[in-house]
Amino acid sequence: MDTALGKKDHKSLLIVDDEPIIRELCASALYTYHILLAENGLEALKILENSEVDVVLSDVIMPGLGGLELLQRIKQQRPDLAVILMTGYSDKELILDALKAGADDFINKPINILQLSTTVSNVLEKQEIREELAALKRTDKLKSDFLGLISHKLKTPATAISLFIQNIADGIESPNDADFQQMVSMVQVETVHLEQLIQDLLYFSEATLTDEDLPLEKLDLRKIADQVALALEPAAAGRHIAFHISLERLPDKPVLLNPQRINFAIRALLDNAIKFTPDGGSVSLTGEVAGDRIILRIKDTGIGIPKQELAKIFNKFYQVDPEHTGQVRGFGLGLYYARDFIRSMNGQLYIDSQAQQGTTATIAFPLPA
Repeated sequence: MDTALGKKDHKSLLIVDDEPIIRELCASALYTYHILLAENGLEALKILENSEVDVVLSDVIMPGLGGLELLQRIKQQRPDLAVILMTGYSDKELILDALKAGADDFINKPINILQLSTTVSNVLEKQEIREELAALKRTDKLKSDFLGLISHKLKTPATAISLFIQNIADGIESPNDADFQQMVSMVQVETVHLEQLIQDLLYFSEATLTDEDLPLEKLDLRKIADQVALALEPAAAGRHIAFHISLERLPDKPVLLNPQRINFAIRALLDNAIKFTPDGGSVSLTGEVAGDRIILRIKDTGIGIPKQELAKIFNKFYQVDPEHTGQVRGFGLGLYYARDFIRSMNGQLYIDSQAQQGTTATIAFPLPA
Protein backbone atom coordinates (compact mmCIF):
# COMPACT_ATOMS: atom_id res chain seq x y z
CA MET A 1 0.00 0.00 0.00
CA ASP A 2 1.24 3.50 -0.81
CA THR A 3 -0.47 6.50 0.72
CA ALA A 4 1.02 9.84 -0.28
CA LEU A 5 -0.03 12.18 2.52
CA GLY A 6 2.75 14.71 2.11
CA LYS A 7 4.63 16.46 -0.64
CA LYS A 8 7.07 14.51 -2.74
CA ASP A 9 10.04 16.49 -1.46
CA HIS A 10 9.21 15.49 2.15
CA LYS A 11 10.90 12.61 3.92
CA SER A 12 9.43 9.18 3.29
CA LEU A 13 8.20 7.00 6.16
CA LEU A 14 7.34 3.30 5.94
CA ILE A 15 4.85 2.19 8.62
CA VAL A 16 4.76 -1.56 9.26
CA ASP A 17 2.05 -3.06 11.48
CA ASP A 18 -0.41 -5.94 11.15
CA GLU A 19 -3.19 -3.87 12.74
CA PRO A 20 -4.91 -1.59 10.18
CA ILE A 21 -6.09 0.83 12.88
CA ILE A 22 -2.50 1.33 14.12
CA ARG A 23 -1.24 1.94 10.60
CA GLU A 24 -3.95 4.51 9.93
CA LEU A 25 -3.43 6.20 13.31
CA CYS A 26 0.30 6.58 12.68
CA ALA A 27 -0.27 7.76 9.10
CA SER A 28 -2.75 10.36 10.29
CA ALA A 29 -0.40 11.64 12.99
CA LEU A 30 2.55 11.81 10.56
CA TYR A 31 0.65 13.36 7.64
CA THR A 32 3.47 15.78 6.79
CA TYR A 33 5.61 12.87 5.55
CA HIS A 34 5.27 10.79 2.42
CA ILE A 35 3.71 7.63 3.90
CA LEU A 36 4.13 4.03 2.78
CA LEU A 37 2.19 1.25 4.51
CA ALA A 38 2.96 -2.46 4.96
CA GLU A 39 1.04 -5.17 6.83
CA ASN A 40 4.10 -7.24 7.77
CA GLY A 41 7.88 -7.52 7.49
CA LEU A 42 7.91 -9.36 4.17
CA GLU A 43 5.70 -6.74 2.51
CA ALA A 44 7.94 -4.05 3.97
CA LEU A 45 11.05 -5.62 2.40
CA LYS A 46 9.35 -5.68 -1.00
CA ILE A 47 8.49 -1.98 -0.68
CA LEU A 48 12.08 -1.17 0.32
CA GLU A 49 13.34 -2.86 -2.84
CA ASN A 50 11.42 -0.41 -5.04
CA SER A 51 11.00 2.77 -2.98
CA GLU A 52 13.17 5.44 -1.39
CA VAL A 53 12.51 5.40 2.35
CA ASP A 54 14.10 7.56 5.06
CA VAL A 55 12.60 5.95 8.20
CA VAL A 56 10.94 2.62 8.96
CA LEU A 57 8.43 2.59 11.82
CA SER A 58 7.67 -1.04 12.67
CA ASP A 59 5.76 -3.07 15.21
CA VAL A 60 7.80 -5.77 16.93
CA ILE A 61 5.27 -8.60 17.14
CA MET A 62 3.79 -9.47 13.72
CA PRO A 63 2.92 -12.74 11.97
CA GLY A 64 5.50 -14.02 9.51
CA LEU A 65 8.50 -11.72 9.66
CA GLY A 66 8.45 -9.77 12.93
CA GLY A 67 9.90 -6.34 13.66
CA LEU A 68 13.18 -7.57 15.14
CA GLU A 69 13.86 -9.82 12.15
CA LEU A 70 12.88 -6.97 9.81
CA LEU A 71 15.32 -4.67 11.64
CA GLN A 72 18.15 -7.19 11.22
CA ARG A 73 17.43 -7.64 7.50
CA ILE A 74 17.29 -3.88 6.91
CA LYS A 75 20.56 -3.18 8.74
CA GLN A 76 22.30 -5.94 6.78
CA GLN A 77 21.23 -4.46 3.46
CA ARG A 78 20.98 -0.73 4.27
CA PRO A 79 22.80 0.04 7.53
CA ASP A 80 22.16 3.80 7.24
CA LEU A 81 18.36 3.46 7.06
CA ALA A 82 16.75 4.59 10.33
CA VAL A 83 14.43 2.08 12.05
CA ILE A 84 12.07 2.83 14.95
CA LEU A 85 10.39 -0.09 16.73
CA MET A 86 6.94 0.03 18.35
CA THR A 87 6.31 -2.39 21.17
CA GLY A 88 3.77 -2.97 23.93
CA TYR A 89 6.28 -5.03 25.89
CA SER A 90 8.94 -3.79 28.29
CA ASP A 91 11.09 -6.90 27.88
CA LYS A 92 14.65 -5.72 28.57
CA GLU A 93 16.15 -8.62 26.65
CA LEU A 94 14.10 -7.77 23.55
CA ILE A 95 15.13 -4.11 23.76
CA LEU A 96 18.77 -5.10 24.22
CA ASP A 97 18.60 -7.39 21.16
CA ALA A 98 17.04 -4.58 19.14
CA LEU A 99 19.75 -2.11 20.19
CA LYS A 100 22.45 -4.61 19.25
CA ALA A 101 20.79 -4.99 15.85
CA GLY A 102 20.91 -1.21 15.32
CA ALA A 103 17.45 0.09 16.29
CA ASP A 104 17.46 3.90 16.25
CA ASP A 105 14.67 4.39 18.81
CA PHE A 106 11.58 2.86 20.46
CA ILE A 107 7.95 3.87 20.90
CA ASN A 108 5.77 2.26 23.54
CA LYS A 109 2.21 1.12 22.92
CA PRO A 110 -0.42 2.43 23.41
CA ILE A 111 0.96 5.12 21.14
CA ASN A 112 1.19 8.72 22.30
CA ILE A 113 0.74 10.95 19.24
CA LEU A 114 3.07 13.66 20.52
CA GLN A 115 5.76 11.11 21.41
CA LEU A 116 5.39 9.50 17.97
CA SER A 117 5.87 12.75 16.08
CA THR A 118 8.78 13.88 18.30
CA THR A 119 10.56 10.54 18.03
CA VAL A 120 10.38 10.45 14.23
CA SER A 121 11.56 14.07 14.04
CA ASN A 122 14.49 13.41 16.40
CA VAL A 123 15.56 10.28 14.51
CA LEU A 124 15.53 12.18 11.21
CA GLU A 125 17.60 15.00 12.72
CA LYS A 126 20.17 12.50 14.01
CA GLN A 127 20.22 10.82 10.61
CA GLU A 128 20.90 14.14 8.87
CA ILE A 129 23.74 14.88 11.28
CA ARG A 130 25.25 11.43 10.61
CA GLU A 131 24.98 12.01 6.86
CA GLU A 132 26.65 15.43 7.16
CA LEU A 133 29.48 13.94 9.23
CA ALA A 134 29.91 11.11 6.72
CA ALA A 135 30.01 13.65 3.87
CA LEU A 136 32.64 15.69 5.71
CA LYS A 137 34.74 12.56 6.25
CA ARG A 138 34.45 11.67 2.57
CA THR A 139 35.47 15.22 1.61
CA ASP A 140 38.44 15.13 3.98
CA LYS A 141 39.51 11.76 2.55
CA LEU A 142 39.21 13.06 -1.00
CA LYS A 143 41.32 16.10 -0.11
CA SER A 144 43.90 13.88 1.56
CA ASP A 145 43.95 11.46 -1.38
CA PHE A 146 44.27 14.34 -3.86
CA LEU A 147 47.14 15.95 -1.97
CA GLY A 148 48.89 12.58 -1.80
CA LEU A 149 48.33 12.06 -5.52
CA ILE A 150 49.68 15.53 -6.38
CA SER A 151 52.76 14.89 -4.24
CA HIS A 152 53.36 11.52 -5.94
CA LYS A 153 52.83 12.88 -9.46
CA LEU A 154 55.09 15.91 -9.01
CA LYS A 155 57.84 14.10 -7.15
CA THR A 156 59.35 12.12 -10.05
CA PRO A 157 59.87 14.96 -12.60
CA ALA A 158 60.87 17.43 -9.88
CA THR A 159 63.42 14.96 -8.45
CA ALA A 160 64.93 14.21 -11.88
CA ILE A 161 65.33 17.90 -12.68
CA SER A 162 66.72 18.70 -9.23
CA LEU A 163 69.32 15.90 -9.35
CA PHE A 164 70.52 16.95 -12.80
CA ILE A 165 70.97 20.58 -11.73
CA GLN A 166 72.69 19.47 -8.54
CA ASN A 167 75.10 17.26 -10.51
CA ILE A 168 76.00 20.19 -12.77
CA ALA A 169 76.56 22.43 -9.73
CA ASP A 170 78.81 19.78 -8.17
CA GLY A 171 80.76 19.31 -11.40
CA ILE A 172 79.57 15.74 -11.87
CA GLU A 173 77.78 16.48 -15.14
CA SER A 174 79.74 18.33 -17.83
CA PRO A 175 78.77 19.40 -21.36
CA ASN A 176 81.89 17.56 -22.54
CA ASP A 177 80.58 14.19 -21.28
CA ALA A 178 79.25 11.81 -23.93
CA ASP A 179 75.96 11.24 -22.09
CA PHE A 180 75.31 14.92 -21.33
CA GLN A 181 73.02 15.59 -24.30
CA GLN A 182 71.02 12.47 -23.52
CA MET A 183 70.61 13.69 -19.94
CA VAL A 184 69.50 17.11 -21.22
CA SER A 185 66.85 15.44 -23.40
CA MET A 186 65.57 13.42 -20.44
CA VAL A 187 65.34 16.56 -18.28
CA GLN A 188 63.48 18.35 -21.07
CA VAL A 189 60.94 15.51 -21.17
CA GLU A 190 60.49 15.68 -17.38
CA THR A 191 60.15 19.47 -17.56
CA VAL A 192 57.36 19.18 -20.14
CA HIS A 193 55.72 16.50 -17.98
CA LEU A 194 55.88 18.80 -14.96
CA GLU A 195 54.41 21.70 -16.93
CA GLN A 196 51.57 19.49 -18.16
CA LEU A 197 50.78 18.33 -14.61
CA ILE A 198 50.65 21.94 -13.40
CA GLN A 199 48.42 22.90 -16.34
CA ASP A 200 46.12 19.97 -15.59
CA LEU A 201 45.95 20.95 -11.94
CA LEU A 202 45.08 24.56 -12.75
CA TYR A 203 42.53 23.44 -15.34
CA PHE A 204 40.80 21.09 -12.90
CA SER A 205 40.76 23.78 -10.21
CA GLU A 206 39.14 26.28 -12.57
CA ALA A 207 36.61 23.78 -13.88
CA THR A 208 35.52 22.31 -10.56
CA LEU A 209 35.52 25.32 -8.23
CA THR A 210 32.32 26.65 -9.77
CA ASP A 211 28.69 26.64 -8.72
CA GLU A 212 26.87 23.32 -9.10
CA ASP A 213 23.94 24.90 -10.92
CA LEU A 214 25.65 26.74 -13.74
CA PRO A 215 23.23 28.26 -16.28
CA LEU A 216 22.77 26.63 -19.68
CA GLU A 217 23.06 28.74 -22.81
CA LYS A 218 22.19 28.21 -26.47
CA LEU A 219 25.57 27.34 -27.98
CA ASP A 220 26.97 26.06 -31.26
CA LEU A 221 28.25 22.59 -30.34
CA ARG A 222 30.06 22.20 -33.66
CA LYS A 223 32.04 25.41 -33.11
CA ILE A 224 32.96 24.49 -29.52
CA ALA A 225 34.09 20.97 -30.44
CA ASP A 226 36.10 22.28 -33.37
CA GLN A 227 37.89 24.89 -31.21
CA VAL A 228 38.80 22.33 -28.54
CA ALA A 229 40.07 19.89 -31.16
CA LEU A 230 42.21 22.53 -32.88
CA ALA A 231 43.76 23.47 -29.54
CA LEU A 232 44.84 19.85 -28.95
CA GLU A 233 45.93 19.15 -32.53
CA PRO A 234 49.58 20.16 -31.88
CA ALA A 235 49.84 17.58 -29.08
CA ALA A 236 48.76 14.87 -31.51
CA ALA A 237 51.03 16.15 -34.29
CA GLY A 238 54.00 16.14 -31.92
CA ARG A 239 53.62 12.38 -31.56
CA HIS A 240 52.77 11.76 -35.23
CA ILE A 241 49.18 10.82 -34.35
CA ALA A 242 46.76 11.29 -37.26
CA PHE A 243 44.01 13.63 -36.05
CA HIS A 244 40.71 13.53 -37.98
CA ILE A 245 37.91 16.06 -37.33
CA SER A 246 34.55 15.60 -39.06
CA LEU A 247 31.74 17.71 -37.58
CA GLU A 248 29.84 18.73 -40.71
CA ARG A 249 26.89 16.46 -39.88
CA LEU A 250 26.16 18.23 -36.60
CA PRO A 251 22.96 20.34 -36.72
CA ASP A 252 23.05 24.12 -37.10
CA LYS A 253 20.54 24.53 -34.27
CA PRO A 254 22.06 25.75 -30.97
CA VAL A 255 22.14 23.33 -28.03
CA LEU A 256 21.52 24.19 -24.37
CA LEU A 257 24.98 23.82 -22.80
CA ASN A 258 27.31 25.42 -20.29
CA PRO A 259 30.43 26.73 -22.08
CA GLN A 260 32.95 25.86 -19.33
CA ARG A 261 31.60 22.36 -18.78
CA ILE A 262 31.24 21.30 -22.40
CA ASN A 263 34.75 22.61 -23.11
CA PHE A 264 36.11 20.65 -20.16
CA ALA A 265 34.34 17.41 -21.14
CA ILE A 266 35.44 17.41 -24.79
CA ARG A 267 38.98 18.43 -23.85
CA ALA A 268 39.28 15.70 -21.20
CA LEU A 269 38.09 12.99 -23.60
CA LEU A 270 40.33 14.13 -26.46
CA ASP A 271 43.28 14.50 -24.10
CA ASN A 272 42.79 10.92 -22.90
CA ALA A 273 42.53 9.66 -26.47
CA ILE A 274 45.83 11.33 -27.43
CA LYS A 275 47.58 10.36 -24.20
CA PHE A 276 46.78 6.65 -24.51
CA THR A 277 47.37 6.34 -28.26
CA PRO A 278 50.88 5.19 -29.24
CA ASP A 279 52.99 7.32 -31.60
CA GLY A 280 51.81 6.85 -35.18
CA GLY A 281 48.24 5.95 -34.19
CA SER A 282 45.06 7.89 -34.92
CA VAL A 283 42.36 9.86 -33.09
CA SER A 284 39.08 11.04 -34.61
CA LEU A 285 36.35 13.44 -33.52
CA THR A 286 33.06 13.06 -35.40
CA GLY A 287 29.54 14.39 -34.98
CA GLU A 288 26.12 13.39 -36.28
CA VAL A 289 22.41 13.26 -35.55
CA ALA A 290 21.02 9.84 -34.61
CA GLY A 291 17.26 9.78 -34.12
CA ASP A 292 16.39 12.35 -31.47
CA ARG A 293 19.97 12.75 -30.22
CA ILE A 294 23.09 14.67 -31.16
CA ILE A 295 26.16 12.45 -31.04
CA LEU A 296 29.80 13.43 -30.57
CA ARG A 297 32.17 10.48 -30.91
CA ILE A 298 35.87 10.40 -30.00
CA LYS A 299 37.66 7.29 -31.25
CA ASP A 300 41.29 6.28 -30.88
CA THR A 301 43.57 3.40 -31.79
CA GLY A 302 45.17 3.40 -28.37
CA ILE A 303 45.94 0.76 -25.77
CA GLY A 304 42.28 0.35 -24.84
CA ILE A 305 40.86 -0.54 -21.45
CA PRO A 306 40.66 -4.12 -20.14
CA LYS A 307 37.11 -5.34 -19.49
CA GLN A 308 37.70 -5.66 -15.74
CA GLU A 309 38.80 -1.99 -15.58
CA LEU A 310 35.77 -0.45 -17.34
CA ALA A 311 33.61 -0.39 -14.21
CA LYS A 312 36.21 1.73 -12.40
CA ILE A 313 37.09 4.38 -14.99
CA PHE A 314 34.59 6.96 -13.70
CA ASN A 315 35.91 6.75 -10.12
CA LYS A 316 37.76 9.75 -8.78
CA PHE A 317 41.57 9.48 -9.09
CA TYR A 318 41.37 6.15 -10.92
CA GLN A 319 43.78 5.75 -13.84
CA VAL A 320 44.36 2.91 -16.26
CA ASP A 321 48.04 2.05 -15.88
CA PRO A 322 48.76 -0.94 -18.16
CA GLU A 323 52.50 -0.97 -17.43
CA HIS A 324 52.01 -0.44 -13.67
CA THR A 325 54.55 2.38 -13.59
CA GLY A 326 52.46 4.71 -11.40
CA GLN A 327 53.53 7.54 -13.70
CA VAL A 328 50.52 7.97 -15.99
CA ARG A 329 50.19 11.69 -16.71
CA GLY A 330 47.21 13.42 -15.11
CA PHE A 331 45.23 13.03 -11.91
CA GLY A 332 42.50 10.54 -12.78
CA LEU A 333 39.74 13.16 -12.65
CA GLY A 334 38.98 13.79 -16.33
CA LEU A 335 36.39 11.06 -16.89
CA TYR A 336 34.76 11.60 -13.49
CA TYR A 337 34.09 15.28 -14.13
CA ALA A 338 33.40 14.83 -17.86
CA ARG A 339 30.51 12.46 -17.11
CA ASP A 340 29.28 14.62 -14.21
CA PHE A 341 29.32 17.79 -16.33
CA ILE A 342 27.67 16.13 -19.33
CA ARG A 343 24.88 14.82 -17.10
CA SER A 344 24.37 18.32 -15.68
CA MET A 345 23.63 19.45 -19.27
CA ASN A 346 21.05 16.65 -19.79
CA GLY A 347 23.48 14.50 -21.76
CA GLN A 348 25.03 11.07 -21.41
CA LEU A 349 28.59 9.77 -21.73
CA TYR A 350 29.35 6.20 -22.80
CA ILE A 351 32.76 4.51 -23.01
CA ASP A 352 33.32 1.44 -25.18
CA SER A 353 36.76 -0.13 -25.14
CA GLN A 354 38.77 -3.32 -25.48
CA ALA A 355 42.37 -3.91 -24.51
CA GLN A 356 44.79 -3.25 -27.40
CA GLN A 357 41.90 -2.31 -29.71
CA GLY A 358 41.28 1.31 -28.82
CA THR A 359 38.52 3.27 -27.10
CA THR A 360 35.39 5.08 -28.25
CA ALA A 361 33.83 7.80 -26.11
CA THR A 362 30.30 8.82 -27.09
CA ILE A 363 28.59 12.01 -25.90
CA ALA A 364 24.83 12.19 -26.52
CA PHE A 365 22.59 15.24 -26.10
CA PRO A 366 18.86 15.60 -26.84
CA LEU A 367 18.19 17.07 -30.27
CA PRO A 368 16.82 20.63 -29.91
CA ALA A 369 13.20 21.08 -30.86
